[in-house]
Amino acid sequence: MAKVKVGLLFGGRSVEHEVSIASAASIFRALDPTRYDVSLVAIDQHGRWHLAPPALPPQGEISGPEVRLPAWPGDGHLLNSSDASLAAELDVIFPIVHGRGGEDGSLQGLLELANMAYVGSGVLGSSVQMDKEISKRLLRVAGLPVLPWVVVRSAELSRGMDAVIRRVEAEIGLPAFVKPANLGSSVGISRATDGDSLRAGLVEAARYDTKIVVECGIAARDVEVALLGDDPVEASIAGEICTQREFYDYEAKYVDEETELLVPAPVSDDVMADLQQTAIGAFKALEGEGLGRVDFLIDRETGEFFVNEVNSLPGFTDGSMYPRLWEASGLSYPALLDRLIELALTRHRKRSALETQYRRQ
Repeated sequence: MAKVKVGLLFGGRSVEHEVSIASAASIFRALDPTRYDVSLVAIDQHGRWHLAPPALPPQGEISGPEVRLPAWPGDGHLLNSSDASLAAELDVIFPIVHGRGGEDGSLQGLLELANMAYVGSGVLGSSVQMDKEISKRLLRVAGLPVLPWVVVRSAELSRGMDAVIRRVEAEIGLPAFVKPANLGSSVGISRATDGDSLRAGLVEAARYDTKIVVECGIAARDVEVALLGDDPVEASIAGEICTQREFYDYEAKYVDEETELLVPAPVSDDVMADLQQTAIGAFKALEGEGLGRVDFLIDRETGEFFVNEVNSLPGFTDGSMYPRLWEASGLSYPALLDRLIELALTRHRKRSALETQYRRQ
């Protein structure tokens, strides 16, 4: 049986570039070499694509030739940028490009134009899951629990920071969490407890996005559920993140060795089942496909839980919750990757069979 030609695409121009490389390194080690021929395709911080030299792991320095994926159907061909010759032929792309330009629908749009099979949600699902404000709107319409929030745009900040602070305090009060609307890995997020920290948080978030979400802050437990599949969608057991820091920020995720992942989360069977069903509902409401991770906040006082966000391309590092949740649910890391690649190929076959020209019956 011929090996599946997989393009492992990683890096990117976002602030999550290093996280993407770490995720790709874990995937690269776990992909079965008897089943897959893997081409490593790195996107540098200028947005240029490179085909890595053979046997070079993703965390190595990428110095291979520049390549490009034409934005038209090309049978999975990556072309050399210099002379348009064939650089690699792929059956499926595994995009593990976190952040803007990777999981916001733009990369998925290129892959659709190129008629490439790829792992994960499509253009619409990726874009709405990435945007924290749009996703909250859709989740609320679907009847799923979300915390109150307000949106602040950079133009409003430039007109007057004091007015923005007064509006936030009037509409949702403090404490609150200030977040760039389209970013991951907790980059640019801060907790505001008074006017001064809110001001500092808005300035920090505005470094990364022109739209900012300010969300009601509660004392909460951070619990996550991993999802897999299209129809049906399967939910893993839930896991809880325990950190000694003020909240689960970038340092807690990737640096702080005291961060603890409790798998399964210490919740009752009924709460576990409710979290799983709500996660599936959130995934479907935001057009999720293939894989996703739903992050919940559980109020420490009342036990009430809220959907915090849905991640279309969760982290795949050695310490990431997504593969750990599936491992604890009975699906090994290599088997998980097999499932994701098969889901991508199956979806592509189904979509390729659809009519693209109108014909009268």
